[in-house]
Amino acid sequence: MNENVVNIDQNNAQQLLIDESFNRPVLVDFWADWCGPCKSLMPVLEKLANEYAGAFLLAKVNADEQQMIAGQFGVRSLPTVVLMKDGQPLDGFMGAQPETAVRELLDKHLPKPWDNLLDQAKALAAAGDFNEALPLLRQAHQQSGERSDIGVVLAQVYLELNRTAEAESIINSIPFVEQDAAYEQVKAQLELRQQAAKSPELEALEKTFYENPDDMGAAYQLALQYNQDGHHREALELLYGILHKNLNFQDGAAKKTMMDMIASLGKGDPLTVEYQRKIYTLLY
Repeated sequence: MNENVVNIDQNNAQQLLIDESFNRPVLVDFWADWCGPCKSLMPVLEKLANEYAGAFLLAKVNADEQQMIAGQFGVRSLPTVVLMKDGQPLDGFMGAQPETAVRELLDKHLPKPWDNLLDQAKALAAAGDFNEALPLLRQAHQQSGERSDIGVVLAQVYLELNRTAEAESIINSIPFVEQDAAYEQVKAQLELRQQAAKSPELEALEKTFYENPDDMGAAYQLALQYNQDGHHREALELLYGILHKNLNFQDGAAKKTMMDMIASLGKGDPLTVEYQRKIYTLLY
C-alpha cells in the first residue's frame, strides 16, 4: 500500500472519498474476495495509480465488509468503479475493463502524467533550481512524445544551465507550425548566448590546443575551461581523448575529473549515459 492507494472503511470514508475529491479525483473500486473479475481489475488500477503518481487517489472498498458505503453508492454488481470529483460521482463503469478503457476514462478527467512533471519543473525553475527541474523536464518531454511547448521550457532550462548545444538541439527539433511566441523568445535568448558564449580565457586555450593538438596538457586545461563555461560535451570528449591515450594522465587527475563531471550532470542525463559507457570501455 502507498500514498496513492488506500483501503476505505467507515472511519476514513468521509475524508478520503468526499473531502479528498475536492483536492484531486478519487477512483473508488468496489470489490470482494469472491469476485474473480475484481482480482483481475485491481492490479490494473493499482498500476495506473502509481504511474499517475498522485494525480488521483485509488480508494479500495471491500463491498462485503463495507455494505453501508456500497449501498450509499448504489452498487449493484462487482466490480464497480466510480470516479469522484468535488464530492460528486463524475464517471465510472461496472465489470472488469482492459487497461486501455481505464486509461480512456482517466484521460478524460485527469491531467497527463507529463503535465504534472511539467508543473513541478516549472515551480523548481521559478525558484532557480534548474538542476532539479532538468530531469523532470526531460522525462516530461520524452513521455509526451516531445511535445513542443514542453520542449521550449526544456530548452530554456538548458540555457539557464549554459548548455547551449542541448538547447539548440531542442529548438531545432520544433516544427515550424508550433513555433509560437515562447519559442521565438527562447530562440532569441539562445542566439544571444551563442554570440557571447566564448570567454577570452576559452578562446586563448582553444588557440593553444588547436596549434598543438597532441599536447595533452593543453587539452586537459581546455576541458576544464569548457566545463566551467557549460560546454559539457566538448569537455567530456576532450577528456575521453586524453584517457584513450593515457588512462593515468597526471597521476589519475584526468580520470577523476571526468568521473566528477559525469557525476555532476546527474544519473538521468543523456551525456551521463553516453560517457559512462565510454569510460567503462576504457576502464574494463
